[in-house]
Amino acid sequence: MKTVVPRSHWITILPSGVGFACYEGEAILDGISRAGKKNIPVGCANGGCGICKVVVRRGIYFKLGAMSRAHVSEDDETRGVVLACKVSPQSPLDLTCIGKLENRIYRHGMLNREGE
Repeated sequence: MKTVVPRSHWITILPSGVGFACYEGEAILDGISRAGKKNIPVGCANGGCGICKVVVRRGIYFKLGAMSRAHVSEDDETRGVVLACKVSPQSPLDLTCIGKLENRIYRHGMLNREGE
């Protein structure tokens, strides 16, 4: 019996350049947690609360399910604004954390803002 190993892709958080591997089919938020990144806010982990909002700046991803339109409008989504709990990479991704996720990451020193 042949074991199938899922492909992983490198996710880079801008502007810091900190990165982690995330498997195809795995939510980006789960990849962050699995990589040992601490102090990441996790709300409902099901696309309803908007805490894990990010902007995908480069790369291809696919949706794992519906995202609350209260937090990500159709217009936002066309500009790459997504919830990290509801998307998975299909290629390497560059992303920027926004909103509550951005505030939490920088406040707890997980990442430094550019120039710090």
